[in-house]
Amino acid sequence: MVEVEACAVCRTDLHVVDGELPEPRLPVVPGHEIVGRVVALGAGVTAFQPGQRVGIPWLGHTCGCCSYCREGDENLCDRPLFTGYTRDGGFATHVVADAHFAFALDGFADPVAAAPLMCAGLIGWRCFKKAGGRRIGLYGFGAAAHILAQVARWQGREVYAFTSPGDAAAQAHARSLGVRWAGGSDEAPPEPLDAAIIFAPVGALVPRALAAVRKGGRVVCGGIHMSDIPAFPYRILWEERQVLSVANLTREDAVEFLAIAPQAGVRTTTTVYPLERANEALADLRHGRFQGAAVLVP
Repeated sequence: MVEVEACAVCRTDLHVVDGELPEPRLPVVPGHEIVGRVVALGAGVTAFQPGQRVGIPWLGHTCGCCSYCREGDENLCDRPLFTGYTRDGGFATHVVADAHFAFALDGFADPVAAAPLMCAGLIGWRCFKKAGGRRIGLYGFGAAAHILAQVARWQGREVYAFTSPGDAAAQAHARSLGVRWAGGSDEAPPEPLDAAIIFAPVGALVPRALAAVRKGGRVVCGGIHMSDIPAFPYRILWEERQVLSVANLTREDAVEFLAIAPQAGVRTTTTVYPLERANEALADLRHGRFQGAAVLVP
């Protein structure tokens, strides 16, 4: 059992609350970007100690025996459990987690700053690995993109930030993090991209991103839910462009990213809400009223 210190608010939480994901476990406590202290250990748990700070992400359990798990693709497990969706999450004072899917955060001093790393950071990292390339476009400059932009810049890549048209605040935030260019999602980048990652749940962005990437480029859809993708001409997919999705994360992704984030000097931008104002935080996320990530604190 973990006493929650902070839990970031993710757009997936909105999808859960709005009933946009299939077969939820109801009632359910949302929240899957959890940082807290271990207060009790189950039988046989030796990896953690009482009082130790840990992070709990979206992927809460896998079966370990389906073909995907056996082949190292546990993110595609046939019988998974997801924190804050099919098992209770972190919009609470305490949460029970599978110790095999929790991660030591001994080097992270600030639980509020660390909370967005547990999904925005982890899923962003998985998208980043799938995307490849030197010139990266990020569509939807929210929690994930503002973290990923810092990692990309640290690696010497060029970042192009796409926001909702006219969102000057988000574009200014992107520029403050060193992106090469920031503009609306209805604009073309100043030069062709090697890859684009779409974090906004807007299907209409897929053909726009395809039109922005070079021949052989990739468009990675990073969300768990997206509005319908409109029809588009084959010519913008032709020349070996690719569209692919990212599903969930693996524990390997988490180990990799939690080691890289401190090296890259990642600093999360957060707006803190007390736990009792969780609905307000969700509403503010829905309407884009803050930059970076919202974080609930009990």
